[in-house]
Amino acid sequence: MLIPCIDLQDGQAVQLVHGRKRELAVANVFGLLRKFKEYPWLHVIDLDAAMGKGQNDELVRELCTTAHKDFGMKVRVGGGIRTVSRAEEIAGWGASQVIVGSAAFRRGKVNTRFLRRFAKKSRRKQIIIALDTARGNITIHGWRKRLALQADKVMTQLEPFCAGFLCTDVDREGTMRGANLEWFQKLRNATSHPIIAAGGIKTWREIAALEKMGMDAAVGMAMYKNRLR
Repeated sequence: MLIPCIDLQDGQAVQLVHGRKRELAVANVFGLLRKFKEYPWLHVIDLDAAMGKGQNDELVRELCTTAHKDFGMKVRVGGGIRTVSRAEEIAGWGASQVIVGSAAFRRGKVNTRFLRRFAKKSRRKQIIIALDTARGNITIHGWRKRLALQADKVMTQLEPFCAGFLCTDVDREGTMRGANLEWFQKLRNATSHPIIAAGGIKTWREIAALEKMGMDAAVGMAMYKNRLR
């Protein structure tokens, strides 16, 4: 399944290369939402919140409400969700699932204490853990900090606390170089949990290959540049 992405920065929908260089920005965010309305799921990521540079709360809330009420879409929201209360707040906006990344780790290890409390307070099926990787290692804080942990090595430890994983290949994010299918197969072999793959995806053939592995595909740049028709 293809899942379109709306990444927010400074009140606009943006696409970044490797999570750093802004390639494009779209001011009409709700125009994008209408463009994506045929899809059952939508990802909304607040990059400002993820990077600790503010937040786009009002816009995220409106996107959740409109996507759900007007188009019947389910929404996953991520970016800067580092407390249980914050996750509950966003779920209250109508998000079907929340994506937790940086808070899942502490001092270079899995933050079991937080995740256990989080899963107890929230329903596990509402929690997706982001495992973003650069050069093979997990990255956090808006892809600015790299840990000495590999995604496939920690999945089993994380499984009790979530409904699935969002795995972004930061090395290919925004490049449209094509999905690293070998890497995603390695992740698939490491867990039976659902996986959403992201990073470099540019063709329906890749999306079909990921689906054959049992993965959904979160796509940004290729959709914004109308490469997928």
